[in-house]
Amino acid sequence: MNSGGGHTGNGGYGELKVFAGRNCKHLAQRVCDHLKIPLGGARTSLFADGEIITKLDDDVRGRDCFVILSTCEPVNDNLMELLVFCDCLRRASAARITLVMPYYGYGRQDRKDEGRVPITAKLVANLITAAKADRVLAIDLHAAQIQGFFDLPVDHLSAGPVFHDYFMSIREELGDLCLVSPDVGNVKVAEKMANLLDADLAIINKRRLSGTEVDVGNLIGDVAGKRVLMFDDMISTGGTICEAARLLADEGAIDVIAAATHGVLAGRAMQKIAESHISRVVITDTIPVGERCLPIQDKLVVLSVGELLGEAIGRIHNNSSISALFRGTAGVKR
Repeated sequence: MNSGGGHTGNGGYGELKVFAGRNCKHLAQRVCDHLKIPLGGARTSLFADGEIITKLDDDVRGRDCFVILSTCEPVNDNLMELLVFCDCLRRASAARITLVMPYYGYGRQDRKDEGRVPITAKLVANLITAAKADRVLAIDLHAAQIQGFFDLPVDHLSAGPVFHDYFMSIREELGDLCLVSPDVGNVKVAEKMANLLDADLAIINKRRLSGTEVDVGNLIGDVAGKRVLMFDDMISTGGTICEAARLLADEGAIDVIAAATHGVLAGRAMQKIAESHISRVVITDTIPVGERCLPIQDKLVVLSVGELLGEAIGRIHNNSSISALFRGTAGVKR
């Protein structure tokens, strides 16, 4: 199915143009390959004092423009680049601007969990609104309520179809499988994936002590003699999945596979995973992998969300349903 192209039957937004931020050029090219359109021409560079400037090489007047950029590390630099890119398109008279954020930085700061702390996920939404973006497209937000932080339309995608296709392709070799949610917040998604893969379900009761420390408590369910697939929205410092893998091994699991949409992999995550009971780590390219993942390259599988994003962008451009993409899959966290 080709959802893209230079059609104008989309509510008057004109020709489709897709641009890439500096950290998402490879992913954006995959999107454009799916849509069968060229990647938009633009250059982002730094002045000597570190200020960012973006220059468009293509005419965008009256066009339907999408900018793909993950606000991952360095989070503040990438966020500023996204805002500058949006301002550049607005001043060049783009008809509509959609900011495609495969990974939404600051998404974990979504509430006041103690006194005298900010809700930075809302602040980022305010900044994007102030930059006069028209829409936001994101994948697997850490908390679904972040959609409500915006005073503009938000399309919240799930990488579920990408994981579903991969694990179905190797389902036979996985054998007696049990899906494990490493915390209660992801139980519904894990349960749907378990049903799709004809697998059992177990839950780990996790308590976060700090930004880098977690207490992995009790296991609810039976994993003895089974291959375990842990499913979550992100792997950050690796503390949760590595402690969970140790618990699962102690409970008799014969193998542990960790899957997450966003491979943040910050701090000592690489070392922890390399030394853990985890045999395979399956992530997507919402965050660039590159050489930083060399310490775990023997365990790492990277799936691409390029076709998923391309299909969603094409549907937005042509005013078609986005939710139809997720029928029969695990869907998004709600």
